[in-house]
Amino acid sequence: MTEMISLYEGSLVRLGPIDYEKDPAVIARWTRDPYARMILGGIARPLSIEAVKKKLEKVEKKMDESKNLFHFMLRARADDRLVGLAEIILFDLTGSSARLNLGIGEGDDREAGYGRDALDLLLRFSFHELNLHRVSVFPAADNIPILSLVEKAGFELEATRRKAAFHDGSYWDELDLGLLKEKWEKML
Repeated sequence: MTEMISLYEGSLVRLGPIDYEKDPAVIARWTRDPYARMILGGIARPLSIEAVKKKLEKVEKKMDESKNLFHFMLRARADDRLVGLAEIILFDLTGSSARLNLGIGEGDDREAGYGRDALDLLLRFSFHELNLHRVSVFPAADNIPILSLVEKAGFELEATRRKAAFHDGSYWDELDLGLLKEKWEKML
């Protein structure tokens, strides 16, 4: 008998829904760190708890209406605290392709293995549940942590958009890295 692998739980994190009671305060704290732009997108700026709550409501509404967005809160299995955010955005239904975004909020949590565990869960969800053929990420070239993480997972550089990202007073190349389902399966 084959052991059932959890779709939403890894060894360190679980993929969960938004908790409107607890999550906005945590994410509002994260917005005081310029790294937050890599998690939340857009221009880095501190947000109030109420502003974060409104953003989360928009995300949930978009998930319900578009059916092409899967947003997850990353929770530590040990204590159920919020450690990061992740989303899968279907962008090419005929090509069975999606974009993946992943970020760990607190500096101390970024080197604790949560990102790798979350990426494994997101890839399993993408390939086994959504039946995708390819998954892509589009980080700026200075985002060394995510580049290292996805390269170890088998993602390959497919394209470079020269000087397409701007932050910290500089333009950075935006990289397009992709992973095909058959390569991912061979790496299991």
